Amino acid sequence: MMAMGVIGQLLFYVQGVKIFVTRSANDVSMLGFLLGLISVSSWLIYGLLIKNKVLVIANIFAVIGALLVIVGILIHG
Repeated sequence: MMAMGVIGQLLFYVQGVKIFVTRSANDVSMLGFLLGLISVSSWLIYGLLIKNKVLVIANIFAVIGALLVIVGILIHG
């Protein structure tokens, strides 16, 4: 489950790398990634509250990835 949880969050990193490589975020939705950040942050908090290691680790990766995309949008958008 740990591997799948982390692998499932790679979508943020794929988008973030694309933004920084192409130096363009014109077609990327800030609202969509902000909502994604809120969602994965909520899951991270839930995982911390119930002390679920898989939820915590997977969503730490997700929060960092979502922040990467949002920073990319702010810089290159």
